[in-house]
Amino acid sequence: MSEAGELPALSETQWEIMNVIWEREECSVADVWKLLNERRGISRNTVHTQIVRLEEKGWLTHSEGDGGFLYSPTVSREESQQSSVQRLIETVFDGSPEGLVLTLLNGGTLSKSEAERIRQLITKARGK
Repeated sequence: MSEAGELPALSETQWEIMNVIWEREECSVADVWKLLNERRGISRNTVHTQIVRLEEKGWLTHSEGDGGFLYSPTVSREESQQSSVQRLIETVFDGSPEGLVLTLLNGGTLSKSEAERIRQLITKARGK
């Protein structure tokens, strides 16, 4: 497997595609297209083009199945999320994780249960 930090950043559409593939672990262009088309309407050609680009960039690999190529991720979702958040912190928040957390807290986007879970994680991290 590759390391997410070594790969080019993903666009919004590429994140959508990768999330489908991470969820299913392996799927065809048609599988991804059917799901995304139900959600928001997207052309099959767009999905195919993006999957080809994701493979060229190193995010995906393929094997041959009965009906054509089956694509699978080269990087885990968790590692990709961590790498993307780190890029966001470095570029948008000038390297400050605190800035990201303050933005989340002040933006009112966290539910009470999410805030409590974060509190618990911070307490756990302090104990390490």
